[in-house]
Amino acid sequence: MLAGFDRGQPHDVVIDGKTVSHHRQFYRGEKASFWPSEESFERDDFLQEYCAKGTVPEAPVISTDTVVVAFGSCFAKHISDHLAGLGFRVESRNSDKAYISLMGDGIVNTYAVRQQFEWAWEGKVPEVSLWHGYDGRQFGYDDDVRLETKRIFDKAEVFIITLGLSEIWYDEPTGHVFWRAVPKDHFDPSRHKFRTASPAENTENLKAIHAIIRRNRPDARIVFTLSPIPLQATFRPMSCIVANSASKASLRCAVDALMTDAGDPGLYYFPSYEVVTTLFSRPFTYDRRHVFLHILDLNMRLFERYYCRSGITDERLGRIWQRAQRIDRRYAKMEPLAIEELEKAEQERRTEGNKAFRVERRRQMQARRAARLERLNAAGGPDPR
Repeated sequence: MLAGFDRGQPHDVVIDGKTVSHHRQFYRGEKASFWPSEESFERDDFLQEYCAKGTVPEAPVISTDTVVVAFGSCFAKHISDHLAGLGFRVESRNSDKAYISLMGDGIVNTYAVRQQFEWAWEGKVPEVSLWHGYDGRQFGYDDDVRLETKRIFDKAEVFIITLGLSEIWYDEPTGHVFWRAVPKDHFDPSRHKFRTASPAENTENLKAIHAIIRRNRPDARIVFTLSPIPLQATFRPMSCIVANSASKASLRCAVDALMTDAGDPGLYYFPSYEVVTTLFSRPFTYDRRHVFLHILDLNMRLFERYYCRSGITDERLGRIWQRAQRIDRRYAKMEPLAIEELEKAEQERRTEGNKAFRVERRRQMQARRAARLERLNAAGGPDPR
């Protein structure tokens, strides 16, 4: 028995300002973190204590001149759009050639992500055609595209990689894995097979991705996230709900294994999956797959607060959190179709607001350019055009 621990005697622990008695039969360590209660959700620092704790950098690492590369499942696109809207430099948005730009949220399994890094930096070319667009169009292995991808990776100071699923289609003779499913006109049942990548396989792929980034960009920050969007359908002979749970668990275990084993202070996990699936009563829209706007906003702002030098404060994040909770409680009492109408109206309002924001931002950039021209002309300097 550990010294000072009386078997069966209660041990007082302060949780959310309240003293709770726990029995001492088992040693709980010096840094135990407890599951939140309903009262916990009312704390001003709830997100810091129950979401960000232990997974985010000590200080934000992204400034307006930091080169960010984001690809993978849907969160990568959302965070790319959010950061670009704030004026941050998301290099993976600025190419009309690289597949990580054209298909950034369609490269969703760990094999597909690993392929992009090994192709760009090591010149590894799959032996068969594996990469296809959303319309089934075949993407080749053009070296110009590879070099463009390499150029983007070579400049990256922060990688944001979002994982989506563990179900994979592969080419049996070679073992190579497709980005997504196999297009109908390309499908060959004699060689194209389906399986689920195991936690061990996913872990191996993530460790390989981490290693190749460290060889080529040793000082870059790496952020892994897991998409909360469930499978639309499973190819396994079981419930899609059950298959989705296994798919996400495999990826989450792999990320945790990498984080535990790597010992890398520049490697992070952002809990977008946990925010959506744990913190809200009604996180998904009518299709039960896509996230409501107020929850998406919270995820973006949470990332911004801990990763970006944007000036967002804990107080503002707290207000966004409280607003998201209020909407969630209201939606929990409403009919799904009524909620859908509210979401459509809000999306239309935002679309118009975004247009106005882009027009104003363009006007400001033109004004700054005109001012620079005026200063240069007054000084007799060259015309920067």
